[in-house]
Amino acid sequence: MKIKHRVLLGLLFIAFGVGAYLVSSYFLSSPAPTKSEIRHGDGVNGPKEMVWVPGGEFLMGSDHKKSQANEKPTHRVKVSGFWMDATHVTNDQFAQFVKETNYKTTAERIPDWETIRVQLPPGTPKPAASVFVPGAMVFTGTKAKVNLNDYSQWWAYVPGANWRHPAGPQSNIEGKGNHPVVQVSYEDALAYAKWAGKRLPTEAEWEFAARGGLNQATYVWGDQLEQEGKLPANIWDVKKQAFPVVSPKAGGAIGTTAVGTFPQNGYGLFDMTGNAWQWVADWYQSDYFASQAKQYGKNAINNPKGPTQSYDPDDYGVPVNAPKRVIRGGSFLCNEDYCQSYRPSARRGSDPYSPMSHLGFRLVKDPD
Repeated sequence: MKIKHRVLLGLLFIAFGVGAYLVSSYFLSSPAPTKSEIRHGDGVNGPKEMVWVPGGEFLMGSDHKKSQANEKPTHRVKVSGFWMDATHVTNDQFAQFVKETNYKTTAERIPDWETIRVQLPPGTPKPAASVFVPGAMVFTGTKAKVNLNDYSQWWAYVPGANWRHPAGPQSNIEGKGNHPVVQVSYEDALAYAKWAGKRLPTEAEWEFAARGGLNQATYVWGDQLEQEGKLPANIWDVKKQAFPVVSPKAGGAIGTTAVGTFPQNGYGLFDMTGNAWQWVADWYQSDYFASQAKQYGKNAINNPKGPTQSYDPDDYGVPVNAPKRVIRGGSFLCNEDYCQSYRPSARRGSDPYSPMSHLGFRLVKDPD
């Protein structure tokens, strides 16, 4: 790697903050419909390729032993009904958007110093212009087991990485039109949403939808990680390969799978956890759930829109008020040894201008 790219990589590791982590019985969330009752939009009765999420009250967050501090405590929330994409936005769908608009994604542009600077310690000097080259963060893995305290061992800033080339210029998405689009920033997701006439879900809407009518289940499919001895989502199987080791025996680096590969949840939604992280609308505050619970007590919070700014004191080397948006759902990299973010309450904040090879999105639409 050229020296100038190492400099940019160092800056972007700090800026992007690819972190390591990212029941009450007095009420239940709305019962999920039976499979035959799931409402699929057909273009006349609801938008195509979307399913109806009925809304209702639920217990948001988690006090489970697996939960992180930013998921606590559980608190009552009520959301109105909405339509949601049945799957992640796919490569084919995003390609149609780019074809019609000539949109250029964040990863395809020269990095902007002002958007990077706010993610760095005050006083960080601006590097030479030659350092700034289009690209994105890519999971590269390791050849052997490593200490999991340093994620820079398995992530790299790769010039030329973008949604068409998720792992760098040598990669492509041929034959993967039905895979989640990745290497898209929050800004890219908003641009697509505007074109599609939709919007990003709020964090509350996303979690309600992900739970699929199951009240405080550990996973979106229930309380056991495996179903009939298999993982019911595209996540890293540490029984087959230690994380983050990538080896020829394991078939190389794992990645996204086609949307709809795994069973849908109670609302007819696929891959709400695993496969690729998903942008949601809210600003990220690590203590937001605690502040909500303190403010509202046992009263249900109606359609929360999230905080007005970011706050994250846990991301070392990044200013506590650096802009971050919530991402949800985990990805194909999450696993029992390192990141268990395939739980529906798991949450993390990410720089809105930070595309990554395991981060995509899906959208919602309000009823007419």
